[in-house]
Order: sequence, then structure tokens, then C-alpha cells
Amino acid sequence: MEEAGPSGPAAQAEQAIVPADSSEGSGITPQLQNIVATVNLGVKLDLKNVALHARNAEFNPKRFSAVIMRIRDPKTTALMFASGKVVVTGAKSEDDARNAARKYGKIVTKLGYDARFQDFKVQNIVGSTDVKFPIRLEGLAYSHAVFASYEPELFPGLIYRMKEPKVVLLIFVSGKVVLTGAKRREDLYLAFENIYPVLRQYRKGDAAPHKPRKQQQKTLPAGPSAPAQLGAPAPQLQLTGSQQ
Repeated sequence: MEEAGPSGPAAQAEQAIVPADSSEGSGITPQLQNIVATVNLGVKLDLKNVALHARNAEFNPKRFSAVIMRIRDPKTTALMFASGKVVVTGAKSEDDARNAARKYGKIVTKLGYDARFQDFKVQNIVGSTDVKFPIRLEGLAYSHAVFASYEPELFPGLIYRMKEPKVVLLIFVSGKVVLTGAKRREDLYLAFENIYPVLRQYRKGDAAPHKPRKQQQKTLPAGPSAPAQLGAPAPQLQLTGSQQ
């Protein structure tokens, strides 16, 4: 992920991220969709043995070098590696991710391993929300080119890489926004509050009304070279001289 420098166009674009009216607040709280966390059990694992004796576990070394294990409460999935490191995904909150990691540790302990709970860390928080209005992505991408990339042929959303806090936002023309890359939910919320005034600036307005064609004809002067006025008979051409 590239970061902009402290001066030049990047600095100007960074200053434009939060307009003056951003103090109003959006009144919208993004919903957390997925928490990815890691933990170290501090013990080497025999993955075949784990998959053989644990419930809801699968291991296919030809496809992936980790045991895939699932629990229902909290509903999460764990990737257990032979090194003892575990990746927990699918939690809806930081507490759920921590509780799930402890449960996976207990499962490994019951299988005869001296598992410990070390170095728990939230690695990624994913959230989503809807601003309830359409957005002009082309204009946003042009004005914030340092941070934004928009290639609708490859992906329908605009990718906005915010520098502070370090969060990536996927912005769609419908007004849906997905936020990812945050390690704290406060950063996720702050990133949305920063981008919301910008989205309002590029809100799609109603199309400018066009006058119906018949109304335009009413305003044209009558004459042989002009179309006949609505409801009036067409002017008659007078033949003179040899034309009669």
C-alpha cells in the first residue's frame, strides 16, 4: 500500500479529506462484519492428529497447510498451523474473537498439548454501512487521485486508501461503504467520519429538468421558415406572377 509524501499534491489532498463542515458528524455507525485475530498457542502441533481427534476440523495438506476448525459460539473459523499459531476469523466483536481464541486453545489442550494463550492481537476489522444516497465516484476519484483509484472495468467500487487512520474504504455508487484494514474499532469509526463529508460533496443530485419539445415549439416565432405553433394552422404560401 503506497503512502503519500508530506508535501506537494499529496499534502493538499490530505487537507481536503476533512472539509470544514465535518464537525456535524454523520450520525451513522458502521456495523462490524468480521474480526480477524491471531494467537500463539506456544506449542508445535501435529495437524493430522488434531484434525483426526477434534470435532468440526478438516485438514487437506495438498490444498492448505493448516487445520480448518469451526465452533458455533461464538461462530468463528480458525486456521491452525503446525507452528502453533492460530488465525481466528468470523467474529463480530473483539471480545468474541478473544473468547473464540481461548476456546480453540482449550480444544488443543484437551487433545494432550500444553497449549498457552500468547500474543493475542486483532489484525483486521471489517465494517460496512450505507450512507443512503448515490455517489459520483468519477468526481471523487479525480479530486482525491492521490488516495483514490477507480477502475469500473475491473471493480465496481472506488478504492480509497486513507492515510490517517490507516484504513481502506470500498465506496460504491449506491452509497454502500465497506471499511477494512483497521486494527481498532475507533479507527474504523474515525475513518468513516473523515470520509462522510467528502461523500456528501459528491452526492449525486437529481438530473437537470429538460423542457419538453412541444413547449419549445410554442416559443418559436410564426413564419414560413418556422414550425407551425401548436394548435395553429400552418401558414399558406402565396403564389404570384408566373407561379400561378
